Amino acid sequence: MCPQHHKPLELFCSTDHSCVCTMCTVLEHQSHKFVSLKEEFTQRKASLQQTQEQSRNMVEQRRLKIQEVQSSVQLSQRAVDTERATGLQAFTALIESVQRSRERFIQELQERQRQSQKQAEALVLQLQQEICELEQRSTEAEQLQRSEDHLHFLQHCTKLTPPTGLKDWSSETLETETYEGTAARVLSELEESLKETFTQERKVSEAKLKTFKLFAVDLTLDPDTAHVKLFVSRDLKQVHHTDEKKFTDSAQRFSCFNVLTKQSFSSGKFYFEVQVKSKTCWTLGVAKESVERKNIKALNSKYGYWCLHKENTDKYEACTDPSVRLSLKSPPQKVGVFVDYDKGLVSFYDADSEDLIYSFTGCCFKEKLFPFLNPYYNYNGLNSAPLVLTTVKK
Repeated sequence: MCPQHHKPLELFCSTDHSCVCTMCTVLEHQSHKFVSLKEEFTQRKASLQQTQEQSRNMVEQRRLKIQEVQSSVQLSQRAVDTERATGLQAFTALIESVQRSRERFIQELQERQRQSQKQAEALVLQLQQEICELEQRSTEAEQLQRSEDHLHFLQHCTKLTPPTGLKDWSSETLETETYEGTAARVLSELEESLKETFTQERKVSEAKLKTFKLFAVDLTLDPDTAHVKLFVSRDLKQVHHTDEKKFTDSAQRFSCFNVLTKQSFSSGKFYFEVQVKSKTCWTLGVAKESVERKNIKALNSKYGYWCLHKENTDKYEACTDPSVRLSLKSPPQKVGVFVDYDKGLVSFYDADSEDLIYSFTGCCFKEKLFPFLNPYYNYNGLNSAPLVLTTVKK
């Protein structure tokens, strides 16, 4: 009941957001807007139900996100464990190899010292024997020298001549062993051994890349996604930046110099190669389907891009969050990209030398992945060369 007019509250004042009676509409709420109380109740209840549904959906989304994050952490941990086991195995083998070389080095020095000691002892023994023999003759000669018996002296003096067969020690020397160069030789042998080990592992890496090439896919660029100032070749294999507008803008197009491929992948493994020859700046890799196309904050794994970036002449980065600076033996002319969707792996290779450049591991893919290229500005012709999707030679 209306406390002022003692009439039933049958209406709702949309202007004052209050329940009123018919008398209120005439007196206190003139020119206000009204709806029936039942209608307002029905609308408010429906709105509340909708809010509750939205809240439940938001809660469910966040629970799913927690599961996704936890799954990503688990995948990352498994990747860390696998890489740690592989690395520890390699370092253990390296340490054992160095220890074996060290023991071999010490044993060789000790053996050579024993041989030298043995030779010296043999010479000393021979000298001591001759000294004993000479001293005995000297003693006998001294005793005979004191004798006054002419007959005795003459009978024995001929026997006291210097013994025959004595060695002339004036020309005999025992060379001093310097052992110089032993450590250098052992280290050189160790280096050769490590090179052989590295070569064997390199062959394993090459064999792995050859296996990846079995999953090569034929890709073509999608001009409908290209930035308005990108030129896409007629065969849809090349792209570079121009100073002129080549396309009309649309919601599908990127506001940065990206272009996706027409092909996408949501399971399994795939491999492709991109020629980057003569370019000073570029980015390439894979992106999830839902990446922002206009309000782009960064091309990195946090925002759904798993890619490699080159800037200037020698700066290479893996686009993690934060980015990881890479040190390459030589600038790649062609980059190979291998993706194992189910294992959450994205690896980049120098396609010519077959060296691994960088791997994203423990990724959690939930939607389609699109290979993408970004040739960057042409910088007044300095970076005008195109990025090229090339045919993979298996």
